Amino acid sequence: MQALLLAGGLGTRLRPLTEHLPKPMAPVVNRPWLEHLIKHLQSQGLSDFVIAVKHNADIIRNHFGDGRRFGVNIAYSQEPELLGTAGAIKHAEPLLTANRFIVINADIIHHVDLLPLLEFHQSSGALVTIGLTEVEDPSQYGVVQQTSSGRILRFVEKPPRHKAPSNRINAGIYVMEKEALAWIPAGREVSIERETFPLLIRKGLPVYGCTVRGYWLDMGTHDRYLALHRDALDGKIDLQLPYPRKMEGVWIGENTNISSHAILIPPVVIGPGTKVERGAVIGPYAVLGENVTVHADSRLAHAVILPGTRLAQNRVFRHAIVGPDFLITTRPAEIPRQGVMQQ
Repeated sequence: MQALLLAGGLGTRLRPLTEHLPKPMAPVVNRPWLEHLIKHLQSQGLSDFVIAVKHNADIIRNHFGDGRRFGVNIAYSQEPELLGTAGAIKHAEPLLTANRFIVINADIIHHVDLLPLLEFHQSSGALVTIGLTEVEDPSQYGVVQQTSSGRILRFVEKPPRHKAPSNRINAGIYVMEKEALAWIPAGREVSIERETFPLLIRKGLPVYGCTVRGYWLDMGTHDRYLALHRDALDGKIDLQLPYPRKMEGVWIGENTNISSHAILIPPVVIGPGTKVERGAVIGPYAVLGENVTVHADSRLAHAVILPGTRLAQNRVFRHAIVGPDFLITTRPAEIPRQGVMQQ
């Protein structure tokens, strides 16, 4: 089965991190999320991918190429302009060779078992099956109302919590029959949630929903991006970390220079070529990218420091995303709480 990965969005809520970086390429424990996603899908038997790209598309193309380096096949659908979810799917139609395919919104963190979703789609006879996830508070999302068999009756956009027909929301995963593409107009922006799915339901076509199990997070804000790293380091999402584990809760890359007088408080990830000077305290929940320098007596906790960043001595970084290639030399001593600094 082919997988269409939607990776063309602007990721505006995660700026400035995504100013010059596609959101799916944001590093998650020092590896692009899109690489984690492809590895996870490959482990479930998927090897044929189409990636829909737009914003800074060359970064994705240059990293993955044709996919052979990762043991998969990758083709690219280049959007001429942002086309929305359904528009991007329609634009990729010439590259979709099978009668059935799976669509995944690649800037949402999915780490779920797809087999039950695929089996449900097959047994239900659906034209489209929407992967659903359950949330505690559905008032910030589009909520689905279903029959007992799973057929979707309607979508309710951001209902008051006490009036929501369910706590199940669109997880950004769809199994589609190719004939569904006939209902998507070409050459313009089309929202799958606001236009395509409601149209199919009005026409009486079989649109079903199936709850997927596993880890799910919309990492679209700075706080959620940091929460994702905490979850990864706690093992709540089973990601393959890129470096060897040197001790319990500590992963360190090659060619690092870590002073014997520095303190590492697990969990900590330190990338290749990084230097940590004496008196520095790293952790807990600190992720340092490649070629970072932490000068003497600085302290990092609940922070993601992106590659090439240099942190001057005697600074404190808590609940922060810093970099890449950022130079911190000035006061204030604590920079910043739940903030982002980027050059």
